[in-house]
Amino acid sequence: MLRFAIRLAAVLALVSAAHAGDQGEPEQSCDGNTFQMVECLKAKTAQWDKRLNIAYQKAVQDAQPAQRDQLRVAQRLWVQYRDANCLYYGLGEGTIARLDAGECMRSMTEARAKEFEGLGHQ
Repeated sequence: MLRFAIRLAAVLALVSAAHAGDQGEPEQSCDGNTFQMVECLKAKTAQWDKRLNIAYQKAVQDAQPAQRDQLRVAQRLWVQYRDANCLYYGLGEGTIARLDAGECMRSMTEARAKEFEGLGHQ
């Protein structure tokens, strides 16, 4: 039980710290019971997914013709990797696994969205 509480506190600290100062993301913190935290992470992931899709479409439009097909292939493979990677966390022990998987999806989607948003600004 103590191990669960420590892991839960660590996940919550990471979620709070990771969101500080991000533009376009709600100030909502993912507190509450496990169900509420999982639902909160799903909502945040959906918001990052929306940003990711917008940035991806812009990246496809801005890419050189020779790069477009490769970008599409890479994005499909990235989605497969993200889903498989986060499933690994979801198959862990106890209810913390649902939070670990949710945070995995949120953080990987956020990172990919920011990667695409940064294209052309380097």
